[in-house]
Amino acid sequence: MSTKEELLEKVEIKTKKKKQNEIILYNDDYNTFDHVIETLIYACDHTPEQAEQCSILVHYKGKCTVKTGPFEDLKPRCSMLLDAGLSAEIL
Repeated sequence: MSTKEELLEKVEIKTKKKKQNEIILYNDDYNTFDHVIETLIYACDHTPEQAEQCSILVHYKGKCTVKTGPFEDLKPRCSMLLDAGLSAEIL
């Protein structure tokens, strides 16, 4: 092994990527825009503007990521969305 190869081997650093989970909200034919917006403000700590934008994306695109973070933080938030009658899951 040459000196250059030895140096490269010593410098190699291993990194571990931390997985970011996300709550995906899906469109449905039952909930009003107002209900979705109010629920996003309550469950995901959205501003009214964020919640409105997400509700529009869900309506036109069929789904939208509404919150990212560690699973432990997202689980109760997703439960609140589901309890409010919305369709959501953590990926």
